[in-house]
Amino acid sequence: MSLQQRSDDKIQVIRTQPDQSLGCSIIDEQGREVPITEKMIQKACKELEKRLVKPAEEK
Repeated sequence: MSLQQRSDDKIQVIRTQPDQSLGCSIIDEQGREVPITEKMIQKACKELEKRLVKPAEEK
């Protein structure tokens, strides 16, 4: 499968808490460390999918 193809396969992710940290952080504009959560990753992926450009069809 190439990166241009969309997969509707579902992979179950089980976390003990909905906003559980993934063990990494970002630094915000005020210099504070903000844990990265599953919700943040899902939001970023959805934004990227909106911007995905379909490749031209091959003839």
